[in-house]
Amino acid sequence: MRRVLVVDDDRLVADTLTLIFERNGFVARAAYSADEALQCSRAFVPHLLLCDVTMPARDGLSLVEDITRELPTCRILVLTGFYSNLKSVREQASKLSRPLGVLTKPCQPSELLREAAALLATV
Repeated sequence: MRRVLVVDDDRLVADTLTLIFERNGFVARAAYSADEALQCSRAFVPHLLLCDVTMPARDGLSLVEDITRELPTCRILVLTGFYSNLKSVREQASKLSRPLGVLTKPCQPSELLREAAALLATV
């Protein structure tokens, strides 16, 4: 079974996204900060990281850099609720050494699952 780590500082969002993945055949866990996610990822070893970009303390792109280094086979999908950040996020994503999906919040569960499946198919 595919493992997904969902990271969002909004607990309701993280828990809801985790449920969407669980109900669609994934093993999913939620983390509520970048630091918590990094610790969790070391034990859980997700196939996919779904991460909010804008979080307090450390942002999602900082976490993406750590995950890229520590878990080179983990696929990454980031979410942003700030359309004004979208161009910047896509530019930063294009500089990474691996494919990175970018979605805006809110997004339909079907779109989220389709993007996740596409990224996981590249493994």
